[in-house]
Amino acid sequence: MPLLQISGLTQHFGGLCALSDFSITFEGRELMGLIGPNGAGKTTVFNLVSGFYTPSAGEIIFKGERINGLRPHAITLRGIARTFQNIRLWHDMTVLENIQLAQHGTLGYGLWDAFARTGRYRRREAAITAWSWEVLEALNLREVAHERPRNLPYGVQRRVEIARALSTRPSLLLLDEPAAGLSSADVRHLIELIRWIHTEFPITIWMIEHQMDVVMNLCSWIKVIDFGVTIAEGTPKQIQSHPDVIKAYLGDEVLAC
Repeated sequence: MPLLQISGLTQHFGGLCALSDFSITFEGRELMGLIGPNGAGKTTVFNLVSGFYTPSAGEIIFKGERINGLRPHAITLRGIARTFQNIRLWHDMTVLENIQLAQHGTLGYGLWDAFARTGRYRRREAAITAWSWEVLEALNLREVAHERPRNLPYGVQRRVEIARALSTRPSLLLLDEPAAGLSSADVRHLIELIRWIHTEFPITIWMIEHQMDVVMNLCSWIKVIDFGVTIAEGTPKQIQSHPDVIKAYLGDEVLAC
């Protein structure tokens, strides 16, 4: 059974068609890219898959279950986690608390357990804390566990956001422009981090990225959309030389040279 099957996905906002007949299949353990010019519809795809939008048409099948219209928290519980183009951390909480809170959907105890501090409550809280420390250790964030994210360098905040997503134990991780705003040194570290995560975790990674060196270094297969329509897909080498991709990014004048 494929991990994820998307077929005929379409999204309208009033009279605007932001995405048209988008289809893709993930078998599992891939590292795939989704690229296109600004406004192409890339984040719309991720918002549909993660439950922030309900599709106008088409199907999203995850692990054999149709997830169209499910709320974001329900989709996260099924094994899809994401990061955002603009970092969305809880800046008044510590890094550790950010990681712990991301797991609220798997608490496994009720309000009474929390008030009464039952055995179930203590066991689940201990398990969540232990796993949070494991994730922080894995992503080299242990030393900043008690810091607030707003006090950390931007590159470290990106790593915290990825750690928070990983703490939900996803099967599919959606990375929306993870290199946005990073320095060249931080981008190199990011490439190494994503490659390591893909090797060490039982996970499929699907990423949107404008920095082509990131996509070309990491992804084995890339899909390209423009104005909501798929214009190309293939290996990094195929995409780099595809005339429709060159036209979408650089215009007709380049092809005429």
